[in-house]
Amino acid sequence: MPQLRESDSVMPIKNVIFDVGKVLFNWDLRHLFRKHIMDTEELEFFVTHVVTPEWHFQHDAGRPLADMVVERIAEFPEYADLIRLYSTHFNETIPGPVEHMPELVAKLVQNNVPLYAITNFGAEFWDGFVVTQPIFDHFGGIIVSGAEKLLKPDPAIYQLALSRFKLNAPQCIFIDDLPANVAAAKKLGMAGHIFTDAGTLEQKLHAIGLL
Repeated sequence: MPQLRESDSVMPIKNVIFDVGKVLFNWDLRHLFRKHIMDTEELEFFVTHVVTPEWHFQHDAGRPLADMVVERIAEFPEYADLIRLYSTHFNETIPGPVEHMPELVAKLVQNNVPLYAITNFGAEFWDGFVVTQPIFDHFGGIIVSGAEKLLKPDPAIYQLALSRFKLNAPQCIFIDDLPANVAAAKKLGMAGHIFTDAGTLEQKLHAIGLL
């Protein structure tokens, strides 16, 4: 008996739910701070001990940015100006879209595929970023972790998206660069794709009939 393909399922996939960071847009704290810290060793110390991804993720989880900055400056007063820079120039940590992803999103839009996103992103930073990116005008809805105080891979953030946007899980494919986030979506009945590059994703979308 031939195996059932995703495209042969009773409820065909018709909705695409994207992660944002490192799927649609590149992100790395170094993009901002290498402009201000010329010494390579000091830069690596700064992004691994002072303004670190782990510390940044507190804002993704909903912690107020002002509280984080005051606390960090008290801990590292010698870096006060750079820590403040993180809060005022965050968009410079996002150098641009992931290669070929704008073109792939455009193909989905042309095919009238409904697009959504679930992103671990601080609410204050998101408000300053989303208005600079017209690509999100094509999205039917976006769940932002910092606004909801829920982080992937908590099942509740996926359930919130399904409920708010009135989606059926088996009709959705969730795309994220982190395997744990994709696994959580699949446990709720969505199809999943671990993102590596636009070309591989495009092949996947062709296979399930969205392109």
